[in-house]
Amino acid sequence: METRHPDIHTYYNNTRFDYRSLWNRRRRDVAVHFGYYDEHASRHAEALDNLNRVMADLAVIQPGEQVLDAGCGLGNACFWLSEHRQAHTTGISIVARQIADCQKAAAKFAGLPIARYPIEFLEADYCHTPFADATFDVVWACESVCHVAAKPEFYKEAFRLLKPGGRLVMAEYMRTGRPVSENGERLLAEWLRPWAIPDIDTAAEHWAGAAAAGFEKIIMQDVTRQVQVSLRNLHEMSVRWLPLGKWLNRVGLVNDVRLGNAMASVRQYEALQEGAWQYQLVLAWKRK
Repeated sequence: METRHPDIHTYYNNTRFDYRSLWNRRRRDVAVHFGYYDEHASRHAEALDNLNRVMADLAVIQPGEQVLDAGCGLGNACFWLSEHRQAHTTGISIVARQIADCQKAAAKFAGLPIARYPIEFLEADYCHTPFADATFDVVWACESVCHVAAKPEFYKEAFRLLKPGGRLVMAEYMRTGRPVSENGERLLAEWLRPWAIPDIDTAAEHWAGAAAAGFEKIIMQDVTRQVQVSLRNLHEMSVRWLPLGKWLNRVGLVNDVRLGNAMASVRQYEALQEGAWQYQLVLAWKRK
């Protein structure tokens, strides 16, 4: 059996089916993030793409701009930005299988509106990338920075990669305090470690990391209310699946990582109800 506290590679390799077939039913491209509900989106698939729209609008992404998706998952944001913002996108992940899936999808979408503008995927660490200074107009990170233990390392690398006047845009889980309540800390631990997340930072810690790296005009928005429906949907899906999942685990048909993923999804929503964390958008600028 796999450990219930996997590393990033183990987690995403083992939960590939869950993201592709359960969270993204009937979608042409795969989103590894939550959905944003507002007047533009009232259904799951719409809400997943709507988070891309909200982040792109926040960063004012223009046609032809170079965008780095730091922790690209299965490529959803890159394809969306190509189709809807005519951006030139580069997606990176340290998980080789994710990059292989992204490259396969890009080949399948070649010539279609979803991949009309340049898209590239490569295996790389977003804290130590192979790109030259001032390569990108926008660094995009959607629910990915949580996976790095020392968040300031990401901010330093993002700042280096941005052109003067470039923007960093993020969607991220943030703890409401350090520490939160005893029960809140327990729920956070039972959510984060099975998802290969060492810890999440507070909004103040994120702001300090971005400022220390050199970013200016740092804006943070608590949008927990807009993603709460999506969070609750995952919670309810996981609660329904867990009895079957535990039986399948006992007979060896579902490994500990997949079972831990579902159990952690329940704890995530319980930690939210405890007030232990919130979902925030971040925009930060590099001086021109």
